[in-house]
Amino acid sequence: MRSYRYVVCDVFTDRPLEGNQLAVFTDARELSEELLQPLARETNFSETVFVYPASGEGHARIRIFTPVVEVPFAGHPTLGTAFVLGGPLQLHEIHLETGAGVVPVRLEREGARIVFGWMSQPLPTVEPYEGEAALLDALGIERSELPVELYDNGLRHVYVCLGSPEEVARLRPDVNRLAELPAVLGINTFAGSGTRWKTRVFAPAGGVAEDPATGSAAGPLAVHLVRHGRVQPGQEIEISQGAEIGRPSKLHARVDGAPDAVERVEVGGSAVIVARGEFRL
Repeated sequence: MRSYRYVVCDVFTDRPLEGNQLAVFTDARELSEELLQPLARETNFSETVFVYPASGEGHARIRIFTPVVEVPFAGHPTLGTAFVLGGPLQLHEIHLETGAGVVPVRLEREGARIVFGWMSQPLPTVEPYEGEAALLDALGIERSELPVELYDNGLRHVYVCLGSPEEVARLRPDVNRLAELPAVLGINTFAGSGTRWKTRVFAPAGGVAEDPATGSAAGPLAVHLVRHGRVQPGQEIEISQGAEIGRPSKLHARVDGAPDAVERVEVGGSAVIVARGEFRL
């Protein structure tokens, strides 16, 4: 048997046992391809990361798996891996090679301890979502306050705006029907105003009924708000997520550029390492 070491961290929180759980296999070179998806299913977190030596311009290459599928990019795995690797490497900025390109993460420290990170995400494309009627019906709501649009930054997310954070909290969607919706991984419902927003993200097609914190969705949400005049370019917003499933999370996001010409999307948050272990296979 061989041993494969991993680290567990809680992402988009500074408190253990909150935020979004992540397993990071810090050296996946000896893992066979056939073991990657079963290991991700075994951890059963929203995502699991496997770290490899860099193949290009990054400090390391990462592969990201949900319990059922590999994805080219995701936010909380990228940020969490930056915390895990950035400490031993003593870096103030780490560049991670993902399936959607190199993602830089700036790391803020208090002494030797990393306390916050900002990742520059791939710029998303946007298009109208053709399955709006079926989506709203599966969510159990009649309408969205903003256009229902599909964003793609390596993951495909659709956005539905409700009238208040309380309406978001009360949602009881039919997750089986959500899983059948075409060409989308994350269904994002949100509400708020100014710099404070609440969101719930359902991703049953990826094996996650409800996600505690979705970094890949936070950036496009900020873009969506800027494009539709709810937030000004350059304004930092705070996003609350995960309370309904007992994993409260805080995400930060900002967009530079103009509503019709986004230049940069950044998503930030904290993370804490809570466990280390190994699989013997």
